[in-house]
Amino acid sequence: MTVTTDSVRSALEQTSELDRVESHLHPAGSFDVADHEVPTGREEIWRFTPLKRLKGLHADAPLDGRNTKATWNAPDGVRVDVVTGDEATDLRGVSGWAPNTRFTARVLAEVRATLLVDVPADVEAGEPIVIDVEGTDADVTSGAHVVLRFGRHSKAVVVLNHTGSAAVSAVVEVVVGDGAEASVVSIQDWADDAVHLSHHQARIGRDATYKHAAISFGGDLVRMDANVTYDGPGGSAELLGLYFADAGQHIEHRIFADHTAPRTKSHAVYKGALQGEKAHTVWVGNVLIRKVAEGIETYEENRNLVLTDGCQADSIPNLEIETGEIEGAGHASATARFDDNQLFYLQSRGISEQEAQRLVVHGFFNDLIRQVGVPSIEQRLLTTVEAELAKNVLKDIGSLAAFGSDD
Repeated sequence: MTVTTDSVRSALEQTSELDRVESHLHPAGSFDVADHEVPTGREEIWRFTPLKRLKGLHADAPLDGRNTKATWNAPDGVRVDVVTGDEATDLRGVSGWAPNTRFTARVLAEVRATLLVDVPADVEAGEPIVIDVEGTDADVTSGAHVVLRFGRHSKAVVVLNHTGSAAVSAVVEVVVGDGAEASVVSIQDWADDAVHLSHHQARIGRDATYKHAAISFGGDLVRMDANVTYDGPGGSAELLGLYFADAGQHIEHRIFADHTAPRTKSHAVYKGALQGEKAHTVWVGNVLIRKVAEGIETYEENRNLVLTDGCQADSIPNLEIETGEIEGAGHASATARFDDNQLFYLQSRGISEQEAQRLVVHGFFNDLIRQVGVPSIEQRLLTTVEAELAKNVLKDIGSLAAFGSDD
């Protein structure tokens, strides 16, 4: 069934005030751009983001520039196409979500075309659907709307691969039908001057499974929101993230699991490494367990490994719980330098200090990389981690005991 923008708006308007749960991290949504003020940086959801480096994407920069080109493959039975006109209009808000930031409202209101990936019911894609987005000009700003639709009991993997130079504001909407198995891998491997401001919103059907992997290496500034809601009981979301920030980079990831149905699950694991002067990473996790969401299970975890001096890693997990009738809920966050015990163990067996450091970093990321589930992507990530490490010679790094909290 196609969900039009008008029907989504009508459904939101009919939602009773008792069903509207206030969250300080997620303002009320609206399709009207005028309802969203230009952020100043004092707002809770923008206080970590260096707005001056966004090239106006958070405000009123033009979204009609041509600064990217996209290519893709389409396995048998799967439609991948750029749609316009009424078909594109009907896809605005197809995830059942109303924009809660100015940039997302502007994308849905102003971007005329939509890149649609449509996996029909009962279809199992024989290979990953890979969409390569190559940036061509970081001085031009643009917007993008992508819809990934997985029919009932379908199974597919979609890879969004971003490279080159660009300044892009993007909204990716994902609809996972009942009983479907969907995986979305978004790789931000931009050039050093790129700016990428994006919001991924998924709606998970009854007994469906959804895996989202957010992987960020390149870019001057990358900020991604990865949000999920549930259409019925039994839905499960696995939110994975891997990022590696170099000198001067700002990489920011935010997740929001909104448990809107009973007996649903969410599990988030994000890991990051930082090296170089003024490398800055931000991870903000939030899980909202509504009154109706009895019997749910959720856990969110963020780990950061600081490789050199001059870095900053902000890690903020949150839980908002409206019912005590749950199976389990928790979070963990830690930021640390190398563990002296690990390095000493490896060096005592004849391994050099630099090689020991390299092995520790690979071990830190390895388990997470293996969970991506796409062998070609996993090998690429291992190679990229190796390349990132080669940018700095890791010497004379003092040890600092892990700090953070586990609740």
